[in-house]
Amino acid sequence: MKFNQLLAVTAVAEQGSLRAAARHLGMSQPSLTRSIGELERELGATLFERRARGMALTPVGEVFIRRARVIGSEARRAQEEVSQFLGGDQGGVEVCLSIVAHMTLLPTALPLFQKRYAHTRLRIVEGSFPAAEPRLRDGSMDFYIGPAPERAPGREFAVEKLFDNTRAVFARRGHPRAKARSLAELTDEMWATTGITAKAESEFTQLFARHNLPPPRTTIQADSMLSLMTTLMSSDALAVTLRQYSEFPLTRDALQVIEVKEPMPAPGIVLIRRAALPLTPAAEYLADMFRRAAANYAQR
Repeated sequence: MKFNQLLAVTAVAEQGSLRAAARHLGMSQPSLTRSIGELERELGATLFERRARGMALTPVGEVFIRRARVIGSEARRAQEEVSQFLGGDQGGVEVCLSIVAHMTLLPTALPLFQKRYAHTRLRIVEGSFPAAEPRLRDGSMDFYIGPAPERAPGREFAVEKLFDNTRAVFARRGHPRAKARSLAELTDEMWATTGITAKAESEFTQLFARHNLPPPRTTIQADSMLSLMTTLMSSDALAVTLRQYSEFPLTRDALQVIEVKEPMPAPGIVLIRRAALPLTPAAEYLADMFRRAAANYAQR
């Protein structure tokens, strides 16, 4: 088994066709086909099946590609790590950040990282841990920063808490119930919830139940934070969401917190990465900048 064969299989799986994969790798299509054929004969199994719209992995191919991606990621990281250890700033870093990490940590961490690693490609994906988990596991993503997942990650991941977090009731500026000081005063209002997580609406209802209040009237479900923020800005709807929106430049002038007496804890913000292997120097430096930003934020 040769390394270029692993790259060929990975490219076809990701690009969806031999032609696109050959273009991506900078090689001829016959050479790519020959490389994959040699690997399939060595394995004694077919990795791809031809379809009307390209190539698709067989069940055996699905099993094989998981290992191939890890090997490819680690080979790339090894090369980048040596280069960065010798003082270079080439290579790439990929991270998954939640909305909170974008708002509170990225504005501080990003300029510091770019100053030190000016030529390193940085890819930032917005999302939650479940979405990032497969790519963290196969090594194609360096780390995740965001709310701690409901189910603790397996032992293959290292979890580091950065800071605690809270929620608040939000409304548009000038909302007629802006001076309310308890959830009981707001039960008759129109509420918006998010569909970002499967439990978002049930958690919202449970908040009122914990204080012996009837479930509020929810008339809008927003499936993104942009939808939720736009809904609040353009209506009298209320929402319970992360307190950081009161500080974020794009929303702080349009929205306000209704300071109710009931506590509204939120999952802590954590950094999750693979435990067994170290990050490259560039990825570790970026993680350190996020840690520094989190420490400054927690002290405010």
